[in-house]
Amino acid sequence: MENQTSSTADRELQIERTLNAPVGLVWEVFTKPEHIANWWGPNGFTNTIFTMDVRAGGEWDFVMHGPDGKDYKNKSIYQEVVPLKKIVFDHFNPNFTTTIEFDALGEQTHLKWHMLFETSELFIAVVKAHNAAEGLKQNIEKLNVYLAGLMGKN
Repeated sequence: MENQTSSTADRELQIERTLNAPVGLVWEVFTKPEHIANWWGPNGFTNTIFTMDVRAGGEWDFVMHGPDGKDYKNKSIYQEVVPLKKIVFDHFNPNFTTTIEFDALGEQTHLKWHMLFETSELFIAVVKAHNAAEGLKQNIEKLNVYLAGLMGKN
């Protein structure tokens, strides 16, 4: 009998970066609405955070305001929160699970960001049609710039 393993490669988006900020600060800008509102999303987007309850079962409800003038409602439920180590949340409509891992490297933080979409069709619709891979890169670059600004203030 053939041993078959299920692959999710056709519905995953991943990125890794080393950030020039300590893990405590990186964690703070991911978990505090007053910070994440300032950098989340691709270039040109701003955010209004309504709820951000960073704990397993907690809700994250916000609107991304696009440079095109459109509002994009977002809702996620946190599935796992391990302080300074990992955040996992389920995003709804479109449905995907995001896992973000934080690895302390002295005064730097290695970030692993993984998104798993419900279906390969949804992956294609969101990632390919809306260029979400580029959007994720821009999101991390905005995070880097925001962290650099905070580090300069200390």
